[in-house]
Amino acid sequence: MEQLLVSLMEQPSNAQPKLLLRRTESIVEKLLTNWMSVCLYGFLRECVGQPLYLLVCALTEQISKGPVDSVTGKALYTLSEDWLLSQAQYFSPLKLSVLFAMGTEGEVSEPLDVCVLDCDTVEQVKEKILLTFHRKFGFRYTQQLHDIDIEFEQSGCYVVLQEVDSSSEMMGEVTMLNTLKHYRIPDGSTIKVITRKVQGPQSSTLSFKEEPDFQTKYFHLIDPELAENTNSVRKKLKVKEVYRTKLLSTKVAVHSYVENLFKTIWGTSNNRPPHAVKYIFDILDSQAELKNISDPDVLHIWKTNSLPLCFWVNILKNPQFVFDLEKTPLLDGCLSVIAQAFMDSFSLTEQQLGMHAPTNKQLYAKDIPQYKQEVKAYYKKVQEQPALSSREFKDFLQEESKKHENEFNESLALCEIYKFIHHYFNQIEQKLEQSTAPSRLKEELQQVRELFDIKNKSSWE
Repeated sequence: MEQLLVSLMEQPSNAQPKLLLRRTESIVEKLLTNWMSVCLYGFLRECVGQPLYLLVCALTEQISKGPVDSVTGKALYTLSEDWLLSQAQYFSPLKLSVLFAMGTEGEVSEPLDVCVLDCDTVEQVKEKILLTFHRKFGFRYTQQLHDIDIEFEQSGCYVVLQEVDSSSEMMGEVTMLNTLKHYRIPDGSTIKVITRKVQGPQSSTLSFKEEPDFQTKYFHLIDPELAENTNSVRKKLKVKEVYRTKLLSTKVAVHSYVENLFKTIWGTSNNRPPHAVKYIFDILDSQAELKNISDPDVLHIWKTNSLPLCFWVNILKNPQFVFDLEKTPLLDGCLSVIAQAFMDSFSLTEQQLGMHAPTNKQLYAKDIPQYKQEVKAYYKKVQEQPALSSREFKDFLQEESKKHENEFNESLALCEIYKFIHHYFNQIEQKLEQSTAPSRLKEELQQVRELFDIKNKSSWE
């Protein structure tokens, strides 16, 4: 790894030191990203995983406390101005007693308390029921969302609740999705979850959201007539001022989780940074010294490009890579705001935010200076730590390899490598001829090509 990084730094194309490792165009940069992912897995699992998961849960919980428009995905409680529901109506929280049908003799489970809103659509209620089930029992319900129906107990009878039925309200050609308020379901009502009955081979269990013209045929909380008039600059500024408090309230609700996550990432477990971080940072420190780079900003940028930009920001924006969860576009918008604040904490540029600056930037503007100081202290602490011995680092790599020895498909990895070789075969062959490499390397390369041609018949193309 060290030799590859040094070679990358010495290439003429890297005459601008501050751009080093900023992209993933070269093999070395791609390799560094994957190497970090493997070597930081233990730190992610043992230290960062819990605060990251708690943050995602806190965001999901806060979002669910207010209305979420089922058609557009916009919400009253969010961190992203782009996903802010600006036409939120009055709503009331409800607690439902949910029973799950068991067997074929009408047996039901013990009741499960589920918190919902009266403005929730039928599908949103089902989502909250399944999420509550998962959180309480630690495993998913046996049926998926599209395979269940919910029934409302009324005067000893059960009425199936549907997203759209003959009672649905119409506004011109647009149909309003049914909500609990539409069905007049009071607080404390009993709801039963049953397996959806398939009427025949032509019956579809697809969600309304999967229809190609879903957003033009249906509406939920956003009045379709008002939606057409929301693009004026004046209205946008007014909405921005009125609903900024909702963004702030969401930030306050999850702030402790954000800070805990950030401090865990740029903290040092047992007063020592992860071995992979120390190893890479020491390489960068030594190269800066050898190349007589006196500008401390260059070294700061190298370290930022090799760690938070290379690895952490991708994890923050994509927790579904780590956990068994669904990342909705709304959740993605919130995580993007947090990830941007995270990267701003590593920036050396002072933020100059005017009154028309994006609200997403303003949310964490007061926190960024403190985060920047913590990042600089982290970089300094890593630098001051004793260097890893060759034996210590070798033991670490062997230990990490053992953790994943049954998780990699070597044959598939070789095929992926050969895709690259196949694409640049002529250039590689020319380089071998121009270099002082032994002639046998060219012969072996040709043998590899013939072997893959016979075995795969260019199936990778």
